Order: sequence, then C-alpha cells, then structure tokens
Amino acid sequence: MKYIAKRIKIHALPAIAAMMFMLSSCNKDVEQFATPVVVTPTTPALGETIATIADDSLYYRMIVRSGLLATVNNKSNIFTMFVPNNAAMRQFVTAASGGAVPPGAPDAVVSGFIANTLPVTTAASIVSYNMMPQSIKMANVPNTFPNWFYPTNLNPTSGSSFNPLVRLLTFPSTRNGNWVNNIPLVSVDNVVANGVIHTAAALPAPPSKVLAQRIFADADMTYLAAAINRADSGVAPTTSASLVWVLSNFGPNITVFAPTNAAFQATLTAQITQALIAQGVPPATAAAQAAALASTPGVFSNPALYPVLTPTVVKGIVVYHILGNRAFLNNFPTTATSYPTLLNSAVPTHPGVSLTASFTGPFVTAATIKGAANATAAAILINPTPEPNGTSDQFFVNGTIHKINQVLLPQ
Repeated sequence: MKYIAKRIKIHALPAIAAMMFMLSSCNKDVEQFATPVVVTPTTPALGETIATIADDSLYYRMIVRSGLLATVNNKSNIFTMFVPNNAAMRQFVTAASGGAVPPGAPDAVVSGFIANTLPVTTAASIVSYNMMPQSIKMANVPNTFPNWFYPTNLNPTSGSSFNPLVRLLTFPSTRNGNWVNNIPLVSVDNVVANGVIHTAAALPAPPSKVLAQRIFADADMTYLAAAINRADSGVAPTTSASLVWVLSNFGPNITVFAPTNAAFQATLTAQITQALIAQGVPPATAAAQAAALASTPGVFSNPALYPVLTPTVVKGIVVYHILGNRAFLNNFPTTATSYPTLLNSAVPTHPGVSLTASFTGPFVTAATIKGAANATAAAILINPTPEPNGTSDQFFVNGTIHKINQVLLPQ
C-alpha cells in the first residue's frame, strides 16, 4: 500500500527511568532541635464538610457506605476529593440499580439503595478513586495537552499480585474549563481542614477493563482487532513490543483512535483497487475484486496480500492511530494542532496527526483528527456514554478510545 512507509520499525514503549539519592552525614555530634508542636486544625474535615452541604447528601451516604468516613475525617490525612452532586448521584443510582430506582425517585429511596443495596466494595472503590493524595487546587492544575494525570487512592491490584505502590490515575484539567476526566466541575477549590473539595457534574467512576477487552469485543472494531493481530505476527504477546500486550496491561496510558469497520473497508478497497490496476487489471474488475477481498477482517490474514500487508506495514498503520498519552476530547485544542503518535518513535520527523474540537457550552459537540495524507479530516464519533454503546471518551485502565470514520494515512 503506497501510502505507508516501506519498513517501519516500532520500538518498545520507553521504560521509566528511576533516580536514586544518597544521604551523607558529617563526622560530628548531631545538633539537637526542639520537637515542633503539632497544631490540629479546628475547622471541619472533608467528611464533616460534605455532611453539611445539602447538594452533597447522597455522596455523603456513599462515603458512609464505603467505610471511609473515618479516613476522610482524620485531619492527619490530606486529600483532594471530587464529589458528585445529588443530581449526578441520582443518575448513578438509576444506572447501578438497573432502573429499579427510576429517575425522579425521592432522595430517601436513592439514599436507601446506597445504604442498603450498593455493595460496600463498589462504594469503597468509587470513593477511593475520587480521592487524590495531597491538597490540589484547580488553579494549580496545568492546562496542557495531553491531559495531566495524578494518582488516586484506589489500588486495583489484589490477591497474590498485590502491589501496594500501584494506583489508578485520574485526569484533572483546566483546559477549556475545569474538568476531571471528561466530567465538568461545577464548583472548585472548597478548602477544608485536611484538603480541598471539587464538585463534579457526574460521578467519576473508576475504570475496570483494559483497552483490549473493548477492541476485541466490539462488533464494529473487528478490522482493527485483525490489524492488531497481523501487526503482532512473530512477536511474543508477553513483551512490550506486542501491541496486544500494550493494550492489555496496566501501565501504558495511551489514546486509541479506532476506525470503524466501514472506514477500514473503504480504505482497503480503494488501496487494493489501485494496486490491481497497477498490475494491469481492468478498473471495473479491479474494483470488484478489491471489494470482495476487503469485505471481511480476514483481509489481514489473506496470504495473497501478505506481500503488501506485511506485519511491519500494518503495525505502522495501527500505531499511527495511537497517542502516547491519554487525551479526553474536552482537552483537545479548539484550533487544528498537530501532535505526535507512536509512529514518531520510529519516524521522529513525521508531522503526526492534527486534532481539533468544537464546544457548545461546556461540552464537545464535534471533533476531528486528520492524518498527514488524508484529503479530509476524520470525524470523531461523539457519544461519551459508557460502553458498550459509547464511541468517544471511552475510559479504560490503560487508556482512552475514540471511534473515527476514516483510517488515518501517514503518507
């Protein structure tokens, strides 16, 4: 396929470098200092404050249910908390109850579900995910792209693999407004004795799946899944050189722009048609043959196309659809701006992709991404509702997915 670099070598994701520090002491008597007096703040703690806010009453019930009330009220513990208001909690309970608590149910019913039916482990996970260590005002959160990130209090590991240092990330932003992940904040910087409270317009729920689980289960991503498998031909899936490994493991923090099946079919049909015509096949015959070849995801495993759709070429296509950082649409630029993709690890001078978003009020209502060789920008399919039906800002442990209506062409 002529638009793809001939031999693109994709390097493994860069390792995180560690730094070590050494302490030295002088060979003399240690100077004595008076023990400082610890003064306990007299103003209310996080939980005590939330308990007094009428519009946070349902989330306060969630904190109680989680068993973390003593933790957030301990003035020795400093946290930043994202607290969904009552409207957000009602929406959450309707979804969590499977509709058994309908929209418009009295708050007493909603509170009763939280207190008596919502699993304690679920409540604890949500509250822990909405807590960041340290007190962080939104004025101190950068407005850079991609999203800034910070560890939460939620450790997703368990059992024999438990790692006490692991934490899920959350993604506050002050670009195009105040946000946590893709949720707008309706008020910020309520400073209390042991931290700060930011009020969210929806419940920031912790992710529980990895990217691969969505990609390989989505009926409209079967071509992308087949391309990933072709790209991984001959690569052990247990190493970071494997795309399946990157998409399946805790650690990477990436953004995948996922072309729909129709997008892959259109691009493959056009490219195969051109290749057949170049071989002397009449145009009408070439178009018909190309459409047949591209009609199923098996196009990537067709031996007749192996000389063109090599693992290296297909990997170049796939990584061109991946940013090396997580990006929610609300953090996109409002004028077209170019950013590197994972392809730049092999081709540093490549111009990358161009991103832009349009807002209506606080929400993104249109967004595009343009490949270097695409005649027009691809539309990002806007629907931020959670999976399986959502198509934008799909939130996973190791990244975010946005569906798009074109295959991005790097050259």
